[in-house]
Amino acid sequence: MEVKYYENKRLLLFKITEEIDEFKVKEIRRRADYEIERFMPKRVVFDFDSVTFMDSAGIGMVIGRYKQVAMLGGKTELTNLTRKCKKNL
Repeated sequence: MEVKYYENKRLLLFKITEEIDEFKVKEIRRRADYEIERFMPKRVVFDFDSVTFMDSAGIGMVIGRYKQVAMLGGKTELTNLTRKCKKNL
C-alpha cells in the first residue's frame, strides 16, 4: 500500500496495491489507523485501482476507517473501484 499526504489540502491518499482479504486487511488497517492518527486529515481517499480481489473483511476495514475519520471531522472517499470490488460492495 502506498500512502501520500498532501499537507496544503489536508488530504491523505491510500493507494492499495494488493488483494484485500481477511489476512491482508489487518496490515492495511494498522497502517491506515497509524497514518490517520499521525496526519489528522480532513479528507481520506482510498484508491482501489490496483485491487484485484476484496472480501467482506475489506468492506469492514473501509467502514471502520470511515467512522474513524468522521469522528475527527473528516470525509472518506473511495475511488477507482474495480468491477471485482464493486461486486462485494
